Amino acid sequence: MAALRDLIELLDATYPPRHAESWDSVGLVCGDPGDTVTAVLICVDVTDAVVDEAVATGVELIVAHHPLLLRGVDTVGAHTPKGRLIHRLIRSGCGLYTAHTNADIARPGVSDALADALGVTDTRPLSPVPSPPLDSWVVMVPHAATDAVAEAMFAAGAGAIGEYSRCRFTVAGTGEFLPGDAATPAIGAVGEITSVAEDRMQMVAPRSRRDAVLAALRAAHPYEEPAFDLIELASTPSDVGLGRVGTLAEPMSLRAFTDHVANSLTAAPWGVRTAGDPDAMISTVAVCGGAGDSLIDAAAGAGADVYVTADLRHHPADEHLRAGSPALVDAGHWATEFPWCEQVAGVLRAHDAGVVITVFDRPTDPFTLHNAPRTSGVTKRTDADR
Repeated sequence: MAALRDLIELLDATYPPRHAESWDSVGLVCGDPGDTVTAVLICVDVTDAVVDEAVATGVELIVAHHPLLLRGVDTVGAHTPKGRLIHRLIRSGCGLYTAHTNADIARPGVSDALADALGVTDTRPLSPVPSPPLDSWVVMVPHAATDAVAEAMFAAGAGAIGEYSRCRFTVAGTGEFLPGDAATPAIGAVGEITSVAEDRMQMVAPRSRRDAVLAALRAAHPYEEPAFDLIELASTPSDVGLGRVGTLAEPMSLRAFTDHVANSLTAAPWGVRTAGDPDAMISTVAVCGGAGDSLIDAAAGAGADVYVTADLRHHPADEHLRAGSPALVDAGHWATEFPWCEQVAGVLRAHDAGVVITVFDRPTDPFTLHNAPRTSGVTKRTDADR
């Protein structure tokens, strides 16, 4: 078993809540972080069927992708459909945790799981999130005080680059200054030009830590007026963001790729729909789990031959195809997000806490029937196409 708070910490580290969109609702919905967990159920949507299984099997935590409570919620009374589910979960001692847009943006995340399912490799974000804004600090300091000033700035949050800490660059030089009549110099005398062996020390720091770094610099520096440069660095793309774009191991026609998508995913009842030249060759693939027509331009800009997503609308698809966008494959909302459930299961199993991990693999897509007309203008696959 594991403490719920430990599992929350693990999930938050994998899918950082800070990546969630401002309108989103992620994290623990119900449950006591102090409770113990022996079984977890992972799903895309929190439906009656999911809660039925959780209650029947004694699950103490559901991890879901789609928030049960999101827009316009002002009651969880048991008289409401969602409130009724919340009451059932609380009464059965089952917590609910949601990772939504934070899981879409994180790496690994929803689109990584989709890319893996389709055999798309060497991926990068389709719409990368900018790296956190950084400052570059350049400080001139007497050689004897360099280490002390560096330590103070490190303690205030400076000097971290990725997985490395205490990063700095130092070069020796000579500082020169003339103290004025009102000065109280630590080195030299009023009215006398003074030359000092100094170091030029440079390091980066998050812009959010600017006040703290400046205060630490001033407190540790021996000079009455420390000399420093503060430079705001340009933002650069990070390795996280919405969607992914990568490469297929072996190029194939769009017709064959459509079959590949249908066979690789648990397809929606209506199957997979594709827009584009069936004979076009596919090697560069963009993907976005869930609704993704807002990223068609990004897929085109990334040089994708095809873009796999869901919930594509008629007019945006038509307009983008007219403009020469990639071929479009709509594989269904639930189907393109479901691979993430196994990703979460792998994260929790690697925690090795002896917790039973189960994925709810029955489709929770609200659309369950599809009736194909006897005749239509849609090109149908024949045995000769196989």
